[in-house]
Amino acid sequence: MKIEHLAIWVRDLEKVKEFYTTYFDIRCGKKYVNKKKGFSSYFLAFEEGARIEIMHRPDISEQTGKAGAIFGLTHFAISVGSRERVDELTASIRNDGFEIIGEPRTTGDGYYESVVTDPEGNLVEITQ
Repeated sequence: MKIEHLAIWVRDLEKVKEFYTTYFDIRCGKKYVNKKKGFSSYFLAFEEGARIEIMHRPDISEQTGKAGAIFGLTHFAISVGSRERVDELTASIRNDGFEIIGEPRTTGDGYYESVVTDPEGNLVEITQ
């Protein structure tokens, strides 16, 4: 078994798509639109591993609380292959005005990682 994909409701589908395709080696599939339901989505695919589905529907309500501090999915991690790449990508994301929640470091469980937010505040761990 494996995780096939994870899905994220977003307010601005195009802005979130741009973030992930800009900073991570992700291919974006064709936009799916269901006009009857007001639903649209993209699948973002890595070379290997699980995909991310970003979805939008105007009737989805806000979640209360800060990401990482409420029940439910708290973050997901994207492995970029090296400590140097973690550092470079974190710096690039910072320079483009996105929030860095955790600076690059080795965690107690042995991961070298940083934690950033995507344009809608979802937490993304960038790991080696």
